[in-house]
Amino acid sequence: MSARILTAITLFLPALLAQPNPYHIVENWAKFPAARTWGSSSGIAIDRDGTSVWVADRCGANSCTGKLDPPILEFDSAGNLVKSFGEGLFVFPHGLYVDRDGNIWVTDGQARDGKGHQVFKFSTDGKILMTLGKAGVAGDGLDTFNQPNAVVVAPNGDIFVSDGHSPAKGNARVVKFSKDGTFIKQWGGHGAGPGQFEMPHALAFDSKGRLFVADRGNNRIQIFDQDGKFLAEWKQFSRPSGIFIDKNDVIYVADSESTDKEGYGHNPGWKRGIRIGNAKDGTVTAFIPDPSDGTAITSAAEGVAADGAGNIYGAEVGDKDVKKYSK
Repeated sequence: MSARILTAITLFLPALLAQPNPYHIVENWAKFPAARTWGSSSGIAIDRDGTSVWVADRCGANSCTGKLDPPILEFDSAGNLVKSFGEGLFVFPHGLYVDRDGNIWVTDGQARDGKGHQVFKFSTDGKILMTLGKAGVAGDGLDTFNQPNAVVVAPNGDIFVSDGHSPAKGNARVVKFSKDGTFIKQWGGHGAGPGQFEMPHALAFDSKGRLFVADRGNNRIQIFDQDGKFLAEWKQFSRPSGIFIDKNDVIYVADSESTDKEGYGHNPGWKRGIRIGNAKDGTVTAFIPDPSDGTAITSAAEGVAADGAGNIYGAEVGDKDVKKYSK
């Protein structure tokens, strides 16, 4: 079945995509030092070896403003906290990505007190290697962002940032830079047409180098080549907040917002949760349901990643947690 036909079916019969859940929750997998607990988090990734889990935590709350907690956390496969850094740098850590050299990229999705609206590149020991954007400055120019959501790096080093977290206002674009941070191009704009966005919330590459964009406000994934050419639209993964694609082209998509209610998050007939499938042909093979009733603005996993053993990690904003799922 072609991706075009599959997409058409899902527009009208989402119940056809009900899939089994072969996963269970690993309770309390993360071990924190005394007096620290999870804050909201949407940025999560796995290191290049497929073992360490990196999380951008909002300092035990839903913002790092006025907090001194280091928000960038590394856990080993057993859930032990290995290291943390980044204290005092962030307002609203949002997206996190680990490149093929092991460097950690984090977006700051809000601004306050001269901080925010930036993308940071760190070494694994927390040294700042690069920044994109101007601290605390919202803009739509070649060197400014307004609520950047996610960042990924292509094999040749080109950097892609999804920018804009407010529906129908502000930015709604993908921005491409060279490996040294030089602006190359951008595409997007508000709307529901091919190449337009409403909250481009997450980014991922498949093995062919295609760029997957979680166009959350339009309840779809859009797929592009690295020059911004529109290739496909997928709606069978529901309303995507997070996307992760592993080296075998298994795709993991987190929906934390779908609701039958009119207004924000409206996506009738769809249930929140993590959908697992095939990035090559768009088939959906498994579904981890969100236990919520779907009435809150956001609930369980918003960010998602999977390690080399196939364990899945869901970073949660509403529930202030990171959950591990295993078969």
